[in-house]
Amino acid sequence: MRVVVKVGTSSLTNTEGHIKTEVIQLVSQQLAAARAQGHEVLLVTSGAVASGVAGLGLAERPNDVLSLQALSAVGQPQLMAAYNNALREFSLVGAQVLLVPHDFVDRQQYLHARDTIGRLLELGCIPIINENDAIANNEIRYGDNDHLAALLAHLVSADMLVLLTDTAGLYTSDPRTNSDATVISVVAADDPLLSVSASGAGSDRGSGGMASKLAAARIASWSGVTAVIAAAESESAVMAAINGDAVGTRFLPHDRQLSARKLWIAFAAEVEGSIVVDTGARDALVLRGTSLLPAGVTAVTGSFDVGAVVEVVTQSGELLARGLTAMSSDVVATSMGKRTADLVDLAVVETVHRDDLVILTNQ
Repeated sequence: MRVVVKVGTSSLTNTEGHIKTEVIQLVSQQLAAARAQGHEVLLVTSGAVASGVAGLGLAERPNDVLSLQALSAVGQPQLMAAYNNALREFSLVGAQVLLVPHDFVDRQQYLHARDTIGRLLELGCIPIINENDAIANNEIRYGDNDHLAALLAHLVSADMLVLLTDTAGLYTSDPRTNSDATVISVVAADDPLLSVSASGAGSDRGSGGMASKLAAARIASWSGVTAVIAAAESESAVMAAINGDAVGTRFLPHDRQLSARKLWIAFAAEVEGSIVVDTGARDALVLRGTSLLPAGVTAVTGSFDVGAVVEVVTQSGELLARGLTAMSSDVVATSMGKRTADLVDLAVVETVHRDDLVILTNQ
């Protein structure tokens, strides 16, 4: 079995940003146990920025992007050193792999990343993956490696994604405020829980970063990958997940599997606007799999250029799909409601082409 394991900053570092070596040791021990059973394992780790704060002896974490990027450059080698020190006890070697969003949307970069990671596995290494925060051109998002781990699981055709966090799994409600809250053991692929927005800071099913983990579980599910959310402090969470034992929350894989590009469009790319469609367009998109044409558009919100990711919603606000728009927001606004025959001056007559559209509703 090929398994991607992700561990987050809150589990790896203390409030001052210092790396918890005991957690590094525990995670490394579980990776070694999986390897000993013949499984291939990859690790996605956060913690570089927090480690950089401690490494430079800063009193607090800065907020500006440039400082955060600089801190990640300081903290990343310290993080790798901690992992390699722990893995050495099990005669294992960690291999640093730094990825950026472009690696998942550009076909050549995607294939190159896949082949490189595959070769590392063949050489017996433990690939240790993080976002290349030091050169990323967008704002560093705390804990967003959940998305990276889910996309990586698709990249390497993993069988399982294990998200190690500071809670025991997905609860029925916030356990900090409700003593009766219990861990949900299994979530089906069509469960409404998996429709939670990745941008949410929390939900009535969890708190803090759980919305991001639910979004990652959804990406995994739509990749045909089983996902498990479990406690990082557990000594056997990874092997329990692999063996199918009761641990944390298990998300079952979807029977619909998207390409890497469509996974990015649907779940990982930043949404820059929305397009409202009428009932006829809704049925054409959902039931017949057509492109979105201007005739079915009734409104547009946001300002965006060609190639932006937009949400397609009904007039009642139902989210139907996400896609890469073939028109700017200005062109959408001037062409909406018009028939294709009336758009002879436009080089492109689809608002969103069906090849760039991902239907998100089950109806």
